[in-house]
Amino acid sequence: MRTPVKAYAPLQRALDAEVMLKLENLQHTGSFKMRGALNRLMTLEPGVRERGVVVASSGNHGAASARAMRDLGVEGTIVVPDSVSPAKLEVIRAAGADVCLQGADGFESELYARQLAVDRGQFYLSPYNDPEVIAGQGSIGVELLEQLPGIDVAIIAVGGGGLLAGTASVLKTANPAIRIIAAQPEASPVMARSVEAGAIVTVTETPTLSDGTAGGIEAGAITLDLVTALADRFVLVSEYAIAAAMAQYAESEASFIEGAAAVPLAAALELGDELEGQRVMALICGGNVAADTMETALALAGVAP
Repeated sequence: MRTPVKAYAPLQRALDAEVMLKLENLQHTGSFKMRGALNRLMTLEPGVRERGVVVASSGNHGAASARAMRDLGVEGTIVVPDSVSPAKLEVIRAAGADVCLQGADGFESELYARQLAVDRGQFYLSPYNDPEVIAGQGSIGVELLEQLPGIDVAIIAVGGGGLLAGTASVLKTANPAIRIIAAQPEASPVMARSVEAGAIVTVTETPTLSDGTAGGIEAGAITLDLVTALADRFVLVSEYAIAAAMAQYAESEASFIEGAAAVPLAAALELGDELEGQRVMALICGGNVAADTMETALALAGVAP
């Protein structure tokens, strides 16, 4: 589904810049993940599709895959971590998917799901480490070129890197001068540290409101080289900054976004004067946030629920 863009007044005032939001929180199943999941399932060979799939997800990819599997008549299992957001788990189950809770985080779920697919002789549907998944996310970039010409800066949250790789590859191909800002929580900067090291690394992580970007990256992920080539800069943001961005969006837009979607907004504020006079696109990647997580964010931001 083509999602809208809209001006975001709070950041326009704060930054003296034209700040526009790409509202992937309005996408089917509440996040951008529907694009990649659907594209991957549709491009599978018929025989492979008939054997079924195993999906690994921290939440949103699982919800999108479950919906796409239902629509296409594909059988399979969605593997999510024990820490999955209740809001995201509810969306997955609402699509009628077989759900397996396994692992402390998304990375552990990926390892389990990949082996499960081997054991069953089924296709493993990665949330990011797949060219067709990345190509599906690239449709966001295609839409942005039509909806918002003349972008100077695009700020995109990064976890496994599929969203940035797909979107930025389209934007940079059209205009290499567009600055791509990769935004991550300080609590889980796996991709940022991996890009610095030139190889996928393990870092010490702490809990984050941005569950959609949390966790490690599997060895050999194709996204590392893509993010390294496409991201002009990483900006790491604190949990307070994420919470404040979630609270500000709720007040301004009368709706809630998840932590990963607030990370680009927090990064924009961190960049501050660097964005003055620029046309800035911040990608709101999802809106599946549990009530207790939103309450935690509001409390951390000092806002009464």
